[in-house]
Amino acid sequence: MKILIADDHRLVIEAVKAKLSELEPGIEFVLAMSVDELLAGATDDLDLALIDLNMPGADGQAHIDEIRKRHPAVPVIVLSGYEDPAIMRSALERGVLGFIPKAYSPDVMLSAVRLVLAGGVYVPPMMLTALPPGMVAGMAPQAGAEALVRGGAAGGGNSGGTQTLEHLRSVLTERQVEVLQLLSQGKPNKLIGRSLGISEGTVKIHLAAIFRALNVRNRTEAVVAAQALTEAQQA
Repeated sequence: MKILIADDHRLVIEAVKAKLSELEPGIEFVLAMSVDELLAGATDDLDLALIDLNMPGADGQAHIDEIRKRHPAVPVIVLSGYEDPAIMRSALERGVLGFIPKAYSPDVMLSAVRLVLAGGVYVPPMMLTALPPGMVAGMAPQAGAEALVRGGAAGGGNSGGTQTLEHLRSVLTERQVEVLQLLSQGKPNKLIGRSLGISEGTVKIHLAAIFRALNVRNRTEAVVAAQALTEAQQA
């Protein structure tokens, strides 16, 4: 895995680097302390880029736009000292997949990164009420003030079960669909994680997002909802 960390404070970079090292062994880190270093270090083979808004050479969020333009397939998370919902919204509308305030705990940051790497979107709780309708399709609260979400609006145009299935696909990532399928087979979290090559903690994150997206409270209700969708498709 290759991760870029861009921030103008060396202590922040080292702290983030140390925490993200828990993701898996052997992560390659690319470090940048200015916009020039960011643009020079960013490549298409990055698995993730965590970028501060306020660093030497920054002009608002223009450097975020430039990274998104040059490397559109690279997931970008903003890691910032700002906690203004308007700034958060602006970043999310630019296509970043998460906004993590620096005041949040390292564990929240790590959980948010895991979600983004799994195909989701991280939005701070304070931001949820400020998002435009349809940007957030599902939210699952985690430890403390953390909120994990998957963006996307329901597909329309069809009716009955097909429309319901399109909505399901719009609010769940491909990995979350895989988790739901294994859940329907009665597998516990440990076996789900082993089958998909992910940690048990990541499975729990996916399950929380699935529960919220399907508007259910537990594993049993999630399975019933999934079965109902399958029956609707076959009808």
